[in-house]
Amino acid sequence: MSDGSVQRQRQDQPAVPVLQEQRVGEILAAVPARAQWRYRPRRVGTLWRNRTFRVVAVFTVLALCGVVILALVRDQTGTEGFLVGLGLAVLPVPVLMTAFRWLDRVEPTPWRNLLFAFAWGACAAALVAILANSFATRWIAGSDPGNADTLGATVIAPVVEESAKAAAVLLLFLFRRREFTGIVDGAVAAGFTATGFAFTENILYLGNAFGEDQQMDSGFAAVTVMTFLVRAVMTPFAHPLFTVLTGIGLGIAASSAPGRRVRLIAVPLLGLVLAMGMHALWNGSATFGRYGFYIVYGAFMVPVFSLVTWQVVRARRKELRSLAVELPAYAEAGWLTPDEPRALASMRARALARNAARRRYAVSALGHPYHPDYARVRAKEAKERGRAAARAVAEYEAFATSLASLRRQAGRGRADPDFAARELELLHHLWQRREIAGPALAYAARATHRRPPGYTAAWPPRQPYAAGPRPYAGGPTPYAYGNPAPYNGNPNPYSGPGPYGSPNPYSSPPPYPTTQPYGQQPYTGGPPA
Repeated sequence: MSDGSVQRQRQDQPAVPVLQEQRVGEILAAVPARAQWRYRPRRVGTLWRNRTFRVVAVFTVLALCGVVILALVRDQTGTEGFLVGLGLAVLPVPVLMTAFRWLDRVEPTPWRNLLFAFAWGACAAALVAILANSFATRWIAGSDPGNADTLGATVIAPVVEESAKAAAVLLLFLFRRREFTGIVDGAVAAGFTATGFAFTENILYLGNAFGEDQQMDSGFAAVTVMTFLVRAVMTPFAHPLFTVLTGIGLGIAASSAPGRRVRLIAVPLLGLVLAMGMHALWNGSATFGRYGFYIVYGAFMVPVFSLVTWQVVRARRKELRSLAVELPAYAEAGWLTPDEPRALASMRARALARNAARRRYAVSALGHPYHPDYARVRAKEAKERGRAAARAVAEYEAFATSLASLRRQAGRGRADPDFAARELELLHHLWQRREIAGPALAYAARATHRRPPGYTAAWPPRQPYAAGPRPYAGGPTPYAYGNPAPYNGNPNPYSGPGPYGSPNPYSSPPPYPTTQPYGQQPYTGGPPA
């Protein structure tokens, strides 16, 4: 094509709008409305970035796994055996979940993470285990039929099952790092995962035991009762104990400094190997003779269980004591009272503060003697006020614990880029609840003798929890989200006393600790006046 034809073709084409600052508004104003667009932006990967879609997708997959695994178990046990096994397998689950939740009282893990761990163990891990174990046993039976069951139970099953259960803890470690900070979090996540796995496995074993009793036509279900006693009464902690070792390894990795890559990889792998080894020893105890099970149970399982429990409880106490180490910096800066760090570092003082707030705000319902209905309404209102006050103190304790954990992680070199924003958010939540939580924690500190040495300030009053006036005149409860007048009748909580407006009630404005990098003392003036 000649240059002339090209020039003519270019002359026939419409001119390209010249980008000039004075014409930008005119050019963009000519763009058609969004409903008339013929070319739309490509949304690459936006569907998976949607949090709701991710949650629905994950739990849909787990639900499908649950349907498949329950169908497989029912096919092996029969309908009656499945129902009997399901009813008996449920019994130890609340006990185990309560025990692990008790360990997690200092900084509770969100229930969505725990439910995911339980569902993964009961559905996904159990499905992988039953399919892989069956395939491996048939493959071994082709070459060594006599030892297929023994090798499958002592070699294949521990590796497959512990790896499948560890996957849930690893996913929480990778994608929920802000809520996975130490040994306690790893142990609790592993415990819930293993509890779900044991629940599904118990349905299978108890259902098969019931089927054997029906075949023997015995009036007393001896096999079912024996299986229940062994799996649900004597050894309900077996599977949780194995997986907790993996959880402890991941918890140690979560609390390690970022530069220690060997510890970050080697410790979780060591925990997984120990879990597989203990599982193999436990499954192989039946091959050690008539009393092999009792020997392994008494000489190995119980001592290891006691040692692991002691280690997790010790880690929880260490996590609790860290509040008394990290929070005094905020007390010196004026955000907390001098009593609060020590009170928050005691579970007994925490419970006492919640109960004291409930008693104070649930005042006696005294009405007119000729109007009993009015007295009843006042009693209901007082009960609701007490519950709201206790809930406000519990939220205050949870936010303070998260603040101490955030600061502890920063001290280990694991501060996130949004450390200052998260710290500001937690301080904001504490400030909103301090009118109720402050006196309650001060009372708890005095009642449990956890006041700072040499502290003689006359705050709070000697009898702060006698029946008194309402904490504010803005509504029926001492604390409520969205209340237009939550504190002292002030319609705007950001313009009254607090970190966002006038000086705080301690007579000295607190220097904001997040304006300085972590590691520098945010305040050097001593306790607030």
